Amino acid sequence: MAFRYHTVRTAVRHQVTGWVRNLADGSVEACIEGEESDVQAVVQWCRMGPDHARVDELIEKRGEYTGEFAGFSIRESYE
Repeated sequence: MAFRYHTVRTAVRHQVTGWVRNLADGSVEACIEGEESDVQAVVQWCRMGPDHARVDELIEKRGEYTGEFAGFSIRESYE
């Protein structure tokens, strides 16, 4: 929960939209939209995470901006 919670706080601070969720294997997945510099700031934060988090790897995939998100939220975990 802490990683997702802090990801939302970081995303809101950088005024990006999208979501974050846990995956069944214990990893975390996020979709982030916004200005390139703001998105990259959140991605860079995710490379470290909050205090006491362990980030082994970050895989970045780029897609087209959809504008479908009104804010940034925690989604249900994916099984």
